[in-house]
Amino acid sequence: MAVAPEPTTDRASRRAFLRSVLAATAAATLVPKTAAGASSDAKGAAGPYGPLAARDGSGLLLPEGFTGRVVARSGEPVSPGDLIWRGAPDGAATFDDGAGGWYHAVNHELTEPEGGVSVVHYDAAGQIVDAYSVLEGTSRNCAGGATPWGTWLSCEEVEMGFVYECDVARPGQGVQVPALGRFRHEAVAVDPRRQQVYLTEDQPDGFLYRFTPASYPDLADGVLEAAVVVDDEVAWTPVPDPQASDTATRFQLDGDAATRFGGGEGVWYHDDRVWFTTKVDGRVWELDVKTDRLRIVYDQSTSTAASVLTGVDNITVEAGSGDLFVAEDKGNMEVVVIAADGSVSPMLRIPGHDGSEVTGPVFNPAGDRLYVSSQRGVDGEGVTYEISGPFRGRQLDVEPGSGVTDTGLPWLGAGLAVATTAGVALLYGRRRARPELEGGPTEAETEHRVDGVDV
Repeated sequence: MAVAPEPTTDRASRRAFLRSVLAATAAATLVPKTAAGASSDAKGAAGPYGPLAARDGSGLLLPEGFTGRVVARSGEPVSPGDLIWRGAPDGAATFDDGAGGWYHAVNHELTEPEGGVSVVHYDAAGQIVDAYSVLEGTSRNCAGGATPWGTWLSCEEVEMGFVYECDVARPGQGVQVPALGRFRHEAVAVDPRRQQVYLTEDQPDGFLYRFTPASYPDLADGVLEAAVVVDDEVAWTPVPDPQASDTATRFQLDGDAATRFGGGEGVWYHDDRVWFTTKVDGRVWELDVKTDRLRIVYDQSTSTAASVLTGVDNITVEAGSGDLFVAEDKGNMEVVVIAADGSVSPMLRIPGHDGSEVTGPVFNPAGDRLYVSSQRGVDGEGVTYEISGPFRGRQLDVEPGSGVTDTGLPWLGAGLAVATTAGVALLYGRRRARPELEGGPTEAETEHRVDGVDV
């Protein structure tokens, strides 16, 4: 067995945090030499939000206390403004606009030249104030990821596809980032502490990639590597030719040199961990980037909750609770929550959209609104929704010394009035900056605690 090279990780750099946040055949699937331990006994349950029902006129099935609204339909203008919402809405992210509102960037998985990225701008009250395009003329912009410096990385899911970096704050045109490799890109997640980028590949025999910029946060140059997994340990092997001049990147490393994953889909970074999904085997994975250890947190083939979550696809992590929100490609068109206790339960369902898939689940910076799309709707035209309600990770505005203990986040302990999100924590109603996100130490071992709670 070949010995994999040691991971190439720079843990000592510092960077100011500018903005908040990002039917292949199973026979072809290869998995790590020895699979990581799976949490496959999580039963389907009512979960943290309770049963679903029709709550309003949005067409969504939601838990009690939640409401939905349609914010955009493919082929129709987004009001106010004259932007016509393109078809096939897919991966998405939100960004703080610095004035209490936020930008919502959405990919469109259409073939060239119809693909690209649209942005909806909301004010502090959640009303749409503008909508515009930040990328056009590209092909099958599937998922992507937000950067900590406030840009959107949009991925082309085609052979020799590019990643494009887009400024979401104004109309414009994204810029190609060739250093992130040319392959069938799916999604991207940035680790701001170690200043590295993780990428999934939507191929039944694709790789999990890691990119280390030469001069973070500039992505123009750096080293692209592929993961090699032995037991639960991960090392990284350089990809010889990221531009795939003669050979596709996934064919440049053979045998034990890199591990193949079955159809990489969504990927998300939060709190020293990277979660990603693989659709061929129906798995959700967790990579601890401090220790380079990998485990399976959900496996459709063995889980007792397999009837609840099928067709794993896009994923997001609710920062305050640590809950994973996983969108289904087909299945019964649900966004499913994998909670910290291992329970698996539906958060919402889009009935009647049987030929579609759920895409782009993402929270606004305050954590009280969830955005999601039905890529093809009921008639081939996409629909983008907003869901509002008492999410467990939302920011709660409370007065200092109010004695609030019922935060909806009991696992955080009494007295902590709000969860971390958008790079800050509101503790007892006061805004406390996270040092590692505002120019302070970024070493992985540095701890930031208030009253015994990591913030």
